[in-house]
Amino acid sequence: MSAQTYLAYDFPLLSAFWTMLVFFLWIMWFVLLFRIVFDIFRDDSMSGWGKAGWLVFCIVLPFVGVFVYVVARGKDMGRREVAQAREQQQAFDDYVRQTARSGGGGSSSVDELSRLSEIRARGDITDEEFRRAKELVLSGSAPSGSSGTVTSPSGR
Repeated sequence: MSAQTYLAYDFPLLSAFWTMLVFFLWIMWFVLLFRIVFDIFRDDSMSGWGKAGWLVFCIVLPFVGVFVYVVARGKDMGRREVAQAREQQQAFDDYVRQTARSGGGGSSSVDELSRLSEIRARGDITDEEFRRAKELVLSGSAPSGSSGTVTSPSGR
C-alpha cells in the first residue's frame, strides 16, 4: 500500500468513531424493528392476515419491510401510541381515585390525628386526653370519625 492511500481505518480514532456509529445505527434499527412489531400487534383495525403479512415482510426483508411500514403506516403508528398512553393514564387515574375513595371506608389515621391535634391546639382536650386518643387511633380500635367528638370528662 502506498503512502497516498490512507483509509479511515488507518487512524485509530476514526476507526473507533466509525465502529461506534455503525453500532449506534444497528441498535436504533433494532429499536425501530421492535416498535413496529409491537405496533403490528397493537393495531385492532388490522386483520390477522394483515398482521401476519406485515410481520413476515418485516422478518424476511427486514430493512425494506421496516422502511415500507414506517412510510405506509407511520402516522397511524404515532396515533396508536398516543391513544395507548392516554388509556394507561386514564386507567391509572381511575385506580388512584378508587383507592383514595376506598381508603378504609372512612377517614384515615392521619386525618384523625390531624383533627386530634387541632382539638388539642384549641384547648378542648388536655394533653393526657390527646395521648389516650392518639393511642386508640394508632392501635386501630377507635371507630372512624370518633376522634372529632372526643370530649374531656370536665365537659369542655
